[in-house]
Amino acid sequence: MIPSSTSIGFNLNPLERRSDRRDDLAFIEQLRSDPAARFLVFDGDIPLLKRGSEHDVWFLESETAAFGQPSHSVFLGEESDGSGRFALGFTLGLAPEDPSRGAVHDRIDLRSIAVQGLVASGTLGILGEAKSMLDWHRRHSFCANCGSPSRVAAAGWQRICDVCGARHFPRVDPVVIMLVIDGERCLLGRQRHFGPGMYSALAGFVEPGETAEDAVRREVMEEARVRCAQVVYFASQPWPFPSSLMIGCFAQASDTEIVVDTAELEDARWFSRQEVAAMLAGTHASGLSAPKPFAIAHHLLQAYAAKGASVLSG
Repeated sequence: MIPSSTSIGFNLNPLERRSDRRDDLAFIEQLRSDPAARFLVFDGDIPLLKRGSEHDVWFLESETAAFGQPSHSVFLGEESDGSGRFALGFTLGLAPEDPSRGAVHDRIDLRSIAVQGLVASGTLGILGEAKSMLDWHRRHSFCANCGSPSRVAAAGWQRICDVCGARHFPRVDPVVIMLVIDGERCLLGRQRHFGPGMYSALAGFVEPGETAEDAVRREVMEEARVRCAQVVYFASQPWPFPSSLMIGCFAQASDTEIVVDTAELEDARWFSRQEVAAMLAGTHASGLSAPKPFAIAHHLLQAYAAKGASVLSG
């Protein structure tokens, strides 16, 4: 029942992260100076792609010199051939068709890259890693303990405060995303920012001191006033917007009357398995749609459409 890593966006990351060598400055510099090293270039939180049919996101170090000095640099890991991969963050302020760069580079946000399938699944996973890490550095330049400026360590995987000695590590925010099931129908909702006619699984952040299972029950209760009993894990997905881990689950509804929290959702209702299958296929009679295949919500719906309530058996 659980999909392969390659079928969910951002899940496949072929790099060996080499967390054991991040403090080895000589090792990192050797990788960086190797002619086989490659670099991702971000303008803010948007990656640059070399213009052309291949949508190439990898730059030689000599090619990155045209962008000046990066604000942030992160070692991402090693390829299978031992060559290093790095992410560089710049503040270039380029428009999509900036005349100074537009003839050479495309500036395309990561969500659009994923939706349009512009890069291979392994490259998409690496881009997700890079985006999350560079975003963390932009947001955490100062020590959360004493407020002093912090410095980068461990090849970009730590920030250290030399004033109070605090060490800061990249954060990942756990989010539950759940498909609530009542036999031959499931509960879907839509937020106001969704595209016209799109419905998806409910979701919400896990709170401190809370299990993922309890977060599923709480979020469904808060957003739709539906109680859930059994909760079954499905799969997870790194979600670099900016840095979450989506924990996909199925949940068994204990009651079925919906009361929508309009502060959170525009609408929520029960959908039959047949409707879900039509939404996934783009053939729903009312033009309703489901999330695209790069999102874990799509795979929750796909598994339910295929197997029905048996997905709750794990």
